[in-house]
Amino acid sequence: MKKQKELKVAIVAELLTKMGGAERVVEQIYKIFPQADIFTLLYDEKECGEIFPVHKVKTSFLQKYINFGIPKQFLISQFPQAIESFNFDEYDLVISSSSAFAHGIITPTNVFHLSYVHAPMRYVWDYTHQYQKEKLTGWKKILTPFLWSTLKKLRIWDYCARDRANVICANSKTTARRIEKFWRKNSIVLYPPVNTTRFNKNNNTVEKNNFDTNLKNNFYFIVSMIEPFKNIKLAVQAFQNMPDKKLIIIGDGSQKTELEEASKNNPNIIFLGRQPDSIVTQYMQNCKAFIFPGLEDFGITPVEANACGKPVIFYNKGGVTETIIDTEKEQTGIKFEEQTEECLQESIKKLEKNYENIISNTELFNTQSQKFSEEAFEKNLKIILTQNGIVV
Repeated sequence: MKKQKELKVAIVAELLTKMGGAERVVEQIYKIFPQADIFTLLYDEKECGEIFPVHKVKTSFLQKYINFGIPKQFLISQFPQAIESFNFDEYDLVISSSSAFAHGIITPTNVFHLSYVHAPMRYVWDYTHQYQKEKLTGWKKILTPFLWSTLKKLRIWDYCARDRANVICANSKTTARRIEKFWRKNSIVLYPPVNTTRFNKNNNTVEKNNFDTNLKNNFYFIVSMIEPFKNIKLAVQAFQNMPDKKLIIIGDGSQKTELEEASKNNPNIIFLGRQPDSIVTQYMQNCKAFIFPGLEDFGITPVEANACGKPVIFYNKGGVTETIIDTEKEQTGIKFEEQTEECLQESIKKLEKNYENIISNTELFNTQSQKFSEEAFEKNLKIILTQNGIVV
């Protein structure tokens, strides 16, 4: 019998300059297709080389500018041209992971392109006015006409590029609705992979990491980029008025210094900065509950918390409403309806009042988190490809 030809696969990631949620999805796709070549606009070997080895990565012509020290923010207007410059003539299957540009690659008609969309470009669609407000402060306001013109051009390009994939997969029902609204396209919901095994409560790392056992189940926890859209500020403000409750925050970002300064007289609020995965895991496994105050299209960290058997206090909008349960009969978290200190504080009080009853339903936490496991992602991705005639 003639041996079947190995599928020639390419994976396209917008940026591989740090390991975040989107990069974890690319990592899992690479595990499924280890023979794949990886294309990206910009690459940082120091940050991502351990997961994505340099010999497997093909970068765009913009990489040379980053090597010269030019910030990537100054290159965004060139991203469409750069993403279109990649050549996929020799491949059978291309999977793009797109938060803004990767879906806009150009592939031959005989090459199947599946685009996994984390979100249509937020800052040119529903987040555009807030984005300008955050970026154009002080003297930077003189750049308003330039930024507005750039965003307008990107919006037109993004809408045109929506038709380039054979199949669009959305990372949540929330994202699918945004794709339908802004792109006028249908999509298939494929939830992203979460490493639930790493966060499983039975895989505890307290002893081997010398975790302070006095902290066990005695603090609330956040791990996140500390950026305005993550709304970490809301949690900080809420805990400033709850000095008897401890909040530990892992992560870095443009708002970190501001929030640290605002909390300098609040010893119950602790910033640990960026930490390795092993440290994140031990804090997740040993917190009382996880705080998720922002609006996101999916949100991997709440699922990770549930995998540890930890409840999530969450703003009741976006993708987290598809992953965390808060009904009369079942709960893996407590929701709050408005992004105010009072609503968040009230949810914390509700959790503490019924805490032991909530965390006792370990089977529910496990069953719910496993719906979003790496195994579930791989299975469902292969089903979608098979349905479209791609033998994997």
